[in-house]
Amino acid sequence: MNTFTKAILLVAALGASACTNPNRFGDADAGAGIDTAARDQNAIIPGSVNDPTSVAYFQQAVGDRVLFAVDQSTLTAEGRTTLDGQAQWLLVNSDYLAVIEGHADEQGTREYNLALGARRANAVMEYLVSRGVPANRLKFVSYGKERPIEICSEEACYAKNRRAVTIISAGSGLTG
Repeated sequence: MNTFTKAILLVAALGASACTNPNRFGDADAGAGIDTAARDQNAIIPGSVNDPTSVAYFQQAVGDRVLFAVDQSTLTAEGRTTLDGQAQWLLVNSDYLAVIEGHADEQGTREYNLALGARRANAVMEYLVSRGVPANRLKFVSYGKERPIEICSEEACYAKNRRAVTIISAGSGLTG
């Protein structure tokens, strides 16, 4: 074997052995099959779903949307429950602002659906204000039928598109 071939084989062997080192990135538990989050259930990873001050927590644990019936802007009991959680989260996390997006399904005219989306978003905003969230931290916008999350001509899709979504952003809406 010549020297070049021996060098190639040595580099290949070193490369393969480096790939099997579970601590190559400094995490001793990485190769041991240990879920570090499961090991330390009390660990809060900033910005993650288990961080109660994060947007991810708001979206997934609290819920960022409420659904509406056909041609309605009246909140359902389930919607009010979700909004109670949103209001509580917004009151505790006062550094965040919220924009409420109103949406409609594809049925009806563009103008009708823009107005319906606005009524839905406004209903959510008024409910949050009634629960103590300062109005200067909230805004709403209507997208009507322009931003569907499901595209098909079936009731299952229409139902998901009849919604109001609360979008959280950082920044203080309070003036001083």
